[in-house]
Amino acid sequence: MELRAAVDAYLAELTLERGYSPHTIRAYRNDLADLVGFAEVLGETDAAALDLETLRDWLWRGSQAGLAASTLGRRVSSARSFTGWLVRRGVAPQDAGLRLRTPRAGRRLPRVLSRAQMDALLDGLHALASDGDPVAVRDVAIIELLYASALRVSELVGLDLDDVDRGARTLRVLGKGAKERVVPFGSPAARAVDEYLTTARPALVTERSGAALLLGARGGRLSTRAVYELVARELRELPGSGPAGPHALRHTAATHLLDGGADLRIVQELLGHASLVTTQLYTHVSTERLRESYRLAHPRA
Repeated sequence: MELRAAVDAYLAELTLERGYSPHTIRAYRNDLADLVGFAEVLGETDAAALDLETLRDWLWRGSQAGLAASTLGRRVSSARSFTGWLVRRGVAPQDAGLRLRTPRAGRRLPRVLSRAQMDALLDGLHALASDGDPVAVRDVAIIELLYASALRVSELVGLDLDDVDRGARTLRVLGKGAKERVVPFGSPAARAVDEYLTTARPALVTERSGAALLLGARGGRLSTRAVYELVARELRELPGSGPAGPHALRHTAATHLLDGGADLRIVQELLGHASLVTTQLYTHVSTERLRESYRLAHPRA
């Protein structure tokens, strides 16, 4: 179902069956119309594909536009009510708004790790995999690819074997709106993928594995939940990191690219953003990091 049509159906139900007041309906209509407009700019028109990333970016945009905390809180309520309805009506497979929260004052984007923290994270995972345990070797490949190619978790777990070009060091990724793109990965990720394919995947493969690149402990395609739990656990244990999920690695990759001088449009293409406006969110993080570095390092800051 188209996202816009789903909103219309949802609002009609609120009006006709639940007897919501005109004021409440008007507030929900305004909030969800803004969400639909934001999603359409990104090329996301399928209600079933609405995800937490889009909802968070939508709220963040409102926060940066100076919306009051009460307005942001109402938007969270509107979005969560709508996404819950999508699941109950069988339109969406899971509730994208279940973990949606009002942005804290001054919040920019999900946490960005420093280069030293990324090195520490990867060094720790490589150490755990040094004995050749298949799951540990797989976990190294997961984190290396998430960071190297700035992938969404859904894109990572959706990869098949023939989506990996080991010679060219590229991945064929199916992103939002079923849009395909090719993204590169560097030599550390290439080594991790090679080791996984050579030693770990053969140990995990079963009859149910099919063509899936990344496998769970029972041989099926790895789930998004498993990746979320892996990344959340590792980041919790990383000194100075705090709680965060897989999307923090995507934000980290984008920010490190911009810090290193990458062109914004190249980062847009890597991330699979339909609009450059969305990619520009990352420039705020990069600017804040520059400002903080200046404050700490310049004698007349």
